[in-house]
Amino acid sequence: MDQNFGGQRGPSELSNAAAPEKNESAPRDATPRAPLQAKKQPKDARPATARTPSIIVGLVVAGVVGLSIWYLVRPQPLLVQGEVDATRFDIAARVDGRVGEIPVERGQDVAAGAVLVKIDNPETIAKNEQALAAKIVAEAQLANINVGTRAEVIAARKAALERAQASVVLAQKTYDRTSQLAEHGNAPQARLDQATDSLHESERAVDQAKSAYEQAVNGYTKEEREIAVANVQKAVADVAAVQSIIDQMVVYAPVPSQVYKRNVEPGEYVSPGVPLVTLIDLNDLWVHFDLREDLVKSLKVGDRFAVRVPALADRRITVEVRLIATKGEYASWRATRATGDFDLRTFSIRAYPVEKVPELRPGMSAYVDWQQRK
Repeated sequence: MDQNFGGQRGPSELSNAAAPEKNESAPRDATPRAPLQAKKQPKDARPATARTPSIIVGLVVAGVVGLSIWYLVRPQPLLVQGEVDATRFDIAARVDGRVGEIPVERGQDVAAGAVLVKIDNPETIAKNEQALAAKIVAEAQLANINVGTRAEVIAARKAALERAQASVVLAQKTYDRTSQLAEHGNAPQARLDQATDSLHESERAVDQAKSAYEQAVNGYTKEEREIAVANVQKAVADVAAVQSIIDQMVVYAPVPSQVYKRNVEPGEYVSPGVPLVTLIDLNDLWVHFDLREDLVKSLKVGDRFAVRVPALADRRITVEVRLIATKGEYASWRATRATGDFDLRTFSIRAYPVEKVPELRPGMSAYVDWQQRK
């Protein structure tokens, strides 16, 4: 054991010690140095395919961060929502009664003057017949006045005048005889007084008969004719008034439109002024906006801009402003003390499509980016 740990080396050890010297004398680029280069590679080296998921995740994170920053710093669009509206007619009648017939259906297109509702009212029909009868009477009275006094009446009045004149002649003769007898004392004074009174009565009877005869000859006065004419006109007006009510028993469409609602059904009792049928004029459409007062300042009548209609696949429609409300209303209230701002009012705006859009319907929503509308 002492020999083994001494300065002497065995054959195997000598051979191992000689090997390095032999390798140092060899050239640097010799092949045996290849194992040393392989030893310099890091122990955790991985192929490129193993790093691909990390690169993708990093790109996704960078994209999300970039989009978030862009979304936070970009200017927010000011979207203004409007609604398509149209002229609406609530058709009512001036008479009461029961609904007799409704010849239209909901959603039906009707022309101007088309019959919408028929109402039955027997009382109004009876009043119309009564007014017609009164008109006939008034016209007959006017015709009678215009014809004048009948010839038979004139003849009778003339005969009465002649009889009165004959009575005056007889009374005059009786008075003369009685007067002569009274002068000679052959007749009492009472008889003379009686003859005198009879003479005066006969003379008054002549005057009365003469006036009646002249009245028959002259006929009716101008004022009586005017009264008769006025009575006829009144009767005609009464007939027209009742006829106008009868005309309201049949309700017609005022303009070409579409039936939106049927508010009654046949057999129902209706009162005057109650809407029977609701019509929508699809030829008079507009987009209604309620704009804050701080947005209206940049708008004027005649301005045009495009709106998007989601119901028509976001179709862009050019509209023209034709109405800006004269006075603003409080559509939304913002208290001054709560926000530090002033109370804002809204103004009603009507913008009409420049070109007709048949697919556009009332109630559809319309949007416009107010800052980019131009």
